[in-house]
This record gives sequence, structure tokens and C-alpha cells, in this order.
Amino acid sequence: MVTAKVWVLKKHFEGFPKTSDFELKKIDLPNLKDRELLLESVFLSVDPYMRPYSQRDMKEGDIMIGTQVARVVESKNPAFTVGAFVVARSGWRTHFISDGKNLQLLSSSWPESLPKSLALGTVGMPGLTAYFGLLEVCKMKPGETVLVNAAAGAVGSVVGQLAKIGGCKVVGCAGSDDKVAYLKKIGFDEAFNYKTVTSLDEALHKASPDGYDCFFDNVGGEFASIAINHMKKYGRIAVCGAISQYNDSVPQKGSYVQVPMIFKELRMEGFIVTRWNNRWDEGLKALLKWVVEGKVKCHEHVTEGFENMPMAFIGMLKGENLGKAIVKV
Repeated sequence: MVTAKVWVLKKHFEGFPKTSDFELKKIDLPNLKDRELLLESVFLSVDPYMRPYSQRDMKEGDIMIGTQVARVVESKNPAFTVGAFVVARSGWRTHFISDGKNLQLLSSSWPESLPKSLALGTVGMPGLTAYFGLLEVCKMKPGETVLVNAAAGAVGSVVGQLAKIGGCKVVGCAGSDDKVAYLKKIGFDEAFNYKTVTSLDEALHKASPDGYDCFFDNVGGEFASIAINHMKKYGRIAVCGAISQYNDSVPQKGSYVQVPMIFKELRMEGFIVTRWNNRWDEGLKALLKWVVEGKVKCHEHVTEGFENMPMAFIGMLKGENLGKAIVKV
């Protein structure tokens, strides 16, 4: 019998999450039935979406939602051999049993030299979010100027690099000087620390005096309210996230977007990457190719130990990570 460790949501978050909101439990797993398989988590993901989704979809006592790269350790399902690696959406668990229906086998073309954890980041859901958000929502074109905030995070860092591949000028902002240096290292044309500029309005104008054709928004709040005034005529805004608001106990009072939307004839669209589920193979194939070719560079913020999942999650929400935040079991 295998005993799994799991993290459950002990108490719904009020304001910023605390370690006391989580509880570590042990669960004894039953023996496998026909067509089932036993998996062991190797890497687990912590992502901003977990904050609002936990509020919307979870009850207190539920296992925390999330994705992992897992190894097959026992199988009674002919489609999955022992030793194979999969991406699963099975929450914060060290071990779990699956019937195989919602597992995604790691690509057979995955190079041995490439960390399998990238299937949770650049060659996974965050990378696909950047891919489809830019191509399908922003509909970026060569020669345009793209603005992305939270640009050193798992999604934003890929957005900037894909925009460069697409022939665009890219402006990014992040919350530390180290992150700004990283953005310039991976090819951003302009980058600034939004926490240290005297005026966000002036910083956005200085980075691109002519304005922005595309704005990939991961932050929302005050940043988005100011940035919308710097859009060019017929600009497109992809609303991917609102991390500035996820931990608010009192809703922010934002500015009103209608006037710049009307006069500049802007298009603003919110999106969730699962809209393109039928095209994930296309996106993953493209992302893997660019990573292998060195056109897209990856950085991971790795926390060691399953017992540190809550700490990694809270640190990610505080912006402590550069690139994708993952936990190595």
C-alpha cells in the first residue's frame, strides 16, 4: 500500500494567503484496478490562477488544485508504461491513481537534456497562454510594439520572447532591478522597474513615445488603468491576469476605460488558455522547437521539498520568483 501526502485548503484565503490556511495530510491509496496506474509527482507547479480559482471552485478541506509532472511507477493500463512521464492536473499530491483519461504524455521528441519541469512552464500551460494570447487575442504583427507587465514571470517572459520572434518591439516591466536585467538579457528592447520609477505614466511614454499596439496584461489594477492611455489607435489588449487584485479583501476602485476605448477604438479581450485545448499540440510543438533552438530561453525558480508547497505558492504571489515557480519533490 502506498501512502500519499497531500496539501488541503484548511481555510479559504482572506487577503493574502498564510501557511496556516493549508494542512498537510496523509492518504492511503488502494490497490490498482484494471486500466489504472499509480503515479509519483516529480515536479509541481505553483501559479497565480490558484488564488482566484480556489475561491471560486474549492471547498475547505479539498486538496489544493494544481498541475504536476509525474512518473508512472505502476501500471495496469497498456497505454502507459512504467517509467513514462506525464503532465497531470491532480493537485498538490505526492502520489495518485489515475485511469489515464486526463493525462498528457510528455512528447516523444522531448530531449533528454531538457528539464522535464519545463512542461509546467515554458513548454506547458504558461507558455501556451503566451502563445495563444499573442497570436489569437493580440493578433500581433511584425513591426508593432508590444507591452507586457509581470514580464519576468512564467507567462510574461515567454510573451516578450515570442513577440521578438514575431518581429515586434517589446517593452516589459517587472518588480526588481534583477528582473529588469534578466528581461534585457533575454531580448526585451526596453524594460523598467515599476516599483522604482517616479511616474509609471512617464516610464511608459519614455519606453515607447509612439505608444503600444498590443498590451498583454497580467496585472490589472492601476497599471492597466494608466497603460490603456498609451495605446495606439486600434490597439489590442489581452487580459490574461489580474494579480494586483487577487489578494484584495476590499475590491479596488479602478478608473473608467470607456473614453480611451472609444476614442482610440481599442479592443480588450479577456481569455483563458483552455479555449484552445484542441490546438495545444500545435502550441507545444512550436514552443519546444524554439526552446531547443535557443530562441526562447527559460528560467525556473525551484523550491525543494513537497512540504514547502505553501511557502512556494505564497512566495510566487509576492513576486519572489524569476521565471516559472516550481516545487521539486
